[in-house]
Amino acid sequence: MTAHTPPTPPFRDPRLPFAKRIDDLLSRLTAEEKVSFLHQFVPAVERLGIGAFRTGQEALHGVAWMGPATVFPQAVGLGATWDPDLVRRVGEAVSREVRAMRALDDRVGLNVWSPTVNLLRHPLWGRNEEGYSEDPRLTSAIATAYTHGLRGDHPTYWRTAPVLKHWLAHNNETGRDVTSSSIRPRVLHEYDLRAFRTAVEAGAVAGVMPAYNLVNGRPNHVSPYLREHLRAWTEEELLVCSDAGAPSNLVDSEHYFDTHEEATAAALVAGVDSFTDHGTDASRIVARVEGALRQGLLTQADIDTAVRRQLSVRFRLGEFDPQDDPHAATGEFDSPAHRALAREAAERAIVLLRKDGVLPLADGTRIAVVGLLADECKLDWYSGTLLHRSTPLEGLYERFGAERVEFAEGVDRVLVRTSAGTFLKVPLAPGASDEVRGAGGALDPALLAGRTDLPPLTTDATGTEFALVDWGEGVLTLRAPDGRYLSVAEDGYLRASADQPGGWVVQETFRLEARADADGNTHGSGHLLRHLGTGRPVCVAADGVRVAGPDEEDAETVSLVLVESSEDAVTRVAAGAEVVVVVAGNDPHIRGRETEDRTTLRLPAHQERLLAAARAANPRTVLALVSAYPYAIEADGPGSVLWTAHGGQAAGTALARVLAGDVSPGGRLPQTWYADDADLPDLLDYDVIGSRQTYLYYEGTPLFPFGHGLSYASFSYADLAVRTGDGGVRVSCTVTNTGDMTADEVVQLYTRAVDPSVTRPRRELLDHRRVALAPGASAALSFEVPLSAFAFWDVARGRWRLESGPYDVLVGASSEDVRLRTTVVLEGEAAAPRPVRERGLDAADFDEQSGVEIVDRTKPAGDAVTPVGGGTGELLYRACDFGPDGATTGVLVTASGAGTVRLSLDGGPVLAELTVDAGAGPYDHVTVGAALAAGGVRDLRVGLRGPLRLAHVGFSG
Repeated sequence: MTAHTPPTPPFRDPRLPFAKRIDDLLSRLTAEEKVSFLHQFVPAVERLGIGAFRTGQEALHGVAWMGPATVFPQAVGLGATWDPDLVRRVGEAVSREVRAMRALDDRVGLNVWSPTVNLLRHPLWGRNEEGYSEDPRLTSAIATAYTHGLRGDHPTYWRTAPVLKHWLAHNNETGRDVTSSSIRPRVLHEYDLRAFRTAVEAGAVAGVMPAYNLVNGRPNHVSPYLREHLRAWTEEELLVCSDAGAPSNLVDSEHYFDTHEEATAAALVAGVDSFTDHGTDASRIVARVEGALRQGLLTQADIDTAVRRQLSVRFRLGEFDPQDDPHAATGEFDSPAHRALAREAAERAIVLLRKDGVLPLADGTRIAVVGLLADECKLDWYSGTLLHRSTPLEGLYERFGAERVEFAEGVDRVLVRTSAGTFLKVPLAPGASDEVRGAGGALDPALLAGRTDLPPLTTDATGTEFALVDWGEGVLTLRAPDGRYLSVAEDGYLRASADQPGGWVVQETFRLEARADADGNTHGSGHLLRHLGTGRPVCVAADGVRVAGPDEEDAETVSLVLVESSEDAVTRVAAGAEVVVVVAGNDPHIRGRETEDRTTLRLPAHQERLLAAARAANPRTVLALVSAYPYAIEADGPGSVLWTAHGGQAAGTALARVLAGDVSPGGRLPQTWYADDADLPDLLDYDVIGSRQTYLYYEGTPLFPFGHGLSYASFSYADLAVRTGDGGVRVSCTVTNTGDMTADEVVQLYTRAVDPSVTRPRRELLDHRRVALAPGASAALSFEVPLSAFAFWDVARGRWRLESGPYDVLVGASSEDVRLRTTVVLEGEAAAPRPVRERGLDAADFDEQSGVEIVDRTKPAGDAVTPVGGGTGELLYRACDFGPDGATTGVLVTASGAGTVRLSLDGGPVLAELTVDAGAGPYDHVTVGAALAAGGVRDLRVGLRGPLRLAHVGFSG
């Protein structure tokens, strides 16, 4: 009897379109199997031959968390290149390393959670390093390039499947899971959505990740914008993956829903397809979904929709067609090409902020390199483990010769004395391994444990000399002579065990606190050395130094004995050099990172002292800032200043080559550098229009403007020509290198509405081009700008509108360094008054506001407006058409809560006052009315008092 080969199921047939194959596979999965697909860690379905799958491989600037990989510059550094072609090549290299690493380790996933397209609205945001720019067009250009590189060029199969983070309006770590970003419609459409939209429409995005925060009072994980906007931008099935733990936050911290079943159902219906919660344990999400099904909160169709989106991504990744996957053998890891690309990216990210003739450094220059980051190659939370390492010191040694370079780190060398007169001692640990945190890879590096294989600190009569650094606001690190940082493991003991500060909760930072005596006095009572990771002070026990118990009764009183001051060391080497290079900046794990916003733009005082000491000893001082964010440096500071983000594995070589003039700096600032903390809005104020934020609206004088960056060459601009027609504007110009070395110029095209009817940006980037020019060479550039780029979101009409009138066309080297300008008159739509008698006014569609925030009208959808803190606020609606005189006779207000609403016209007296008392529920709306006589086109002012939530204002007559 002949055995028959079973027929190939349609979902395995590569001749069929993906949609039909997914239909077939869905029909074969059981209801239970479909529910199991909703968690991040999807189990295998062995009876169908389907393997396990997980969403989420971090790859922000290289493959992260999975051990050694090529490390490129931080995302903000890639943004500073203003070079989409370079960033596309970086994305391609990262995707090839993902494929290569997955071939050896199936923990490496192909669903890549990158890039981050949150706009760098506020420079104190702890995660500034993860974004590309404060400008939505530059951000979307860089993000689109990176996702194209990650996706690959094959029309059907993707090398990796990128997911954009973090949807939406997410720029604060302070209370990030409970704070709400109040986003007016114009800011929503013109600013926050724009960065996502262009990248999605470009066709290389597999999905998005909602952010932890709320927008207009509603958690992003149940946002109607996922359906109304995101999914309307493309016909592709987009996979929406929750952020880690965010589904549980809907109940546990945000208290937006009463039960997890209700919350999970609401998120799924809103558009979340994959739930990242409880690590690898899917049981709780499965139980919540099953409970929601039993309660009628979900249907099987809701689950099928989410599973379909996940399967769509898996089919595109070639999982079901391994024989046809064009990317299966395209893995490439730590190749010479990748190493060269890492150096090129690091070089192109460097920005020259000031120059005074000291740079570039001539061959043979005697250099003193000093500073806390001079011999560091720092990694951040989303970095891989270094395969190669180049610090600024190493780069200068290599370029100028070690005999011509002197080094002083600029740390304070100290002994830590106990109350018994002994000193903290690092015991010898012969045979201990030179372990690097995370080198073995981890699906969740937050779970990595500290080392306990090394002996704890002890005390003796001589002690160990530590390198002490104050990273600002009293946050200290202590490093042993062998380079290891003092750290606390799970057993509570102090060891010199960490290669760098790091971890989800940093265990390598401390603070000296004045100790109070029994009467509460701190004078002369010594200090506690408090470990910040545990919150407990250090104590000395018989078996070693550890953190004290909860009552802190055994806390040790300590004092520091200064062996050598940082300023003395810097002064010594600076005085004998021809040029001093001070390398200052931040450690990406300390005071400004995920979970922690910065509190100031200032350099830490320790580093300001080092810079002052270097300049006092040698006025020919260059400041090289290596940081994840901007600083407010002194206006009368060093005449030569460079900035680079943490540049990855080739950072030091790249910096040395720029300092030497082997490469002219060509990076440009991707965000405004403000001169002082007083120039900044509140971190939680997301109204970039109302509070005049970013280069688009900022009316002050920045320290360095958006787009700024100098060169060792000079450039001239000429031949500006502008032509309108065919639905767009064509701008052309010529740029010439008038210097004596090959260099890059970033030509930036801006516009400004000359006579707008609403507040418009002072400058608005339309396009840019980075060009390399030899001395004397010219480039003829042209930009094709669609007319839609000149439009704004018209709240009166609820759509985009191009306003007729004159627009300045500006071409230059930064947002403030304009070299060419002209004015063009564009034909669009004339302004029209609001037809308030027919439509009324949705409260959030205001033109201007003071003292209010936008909140949710209902849990599923809609906006309302409330006075901040239940106080008073005012809304302005311009050009409201009330019809002929006497046509409008009444007003109807829909609101919840309790308070008063006052209406006036054109700044005149109050014409109507309405009292709202709707009860305690925020969604229990009532409609109250009053007489209001109005006619003509008038500006309407609405005053609010008390904790009411205004949803709508209607008119009758």
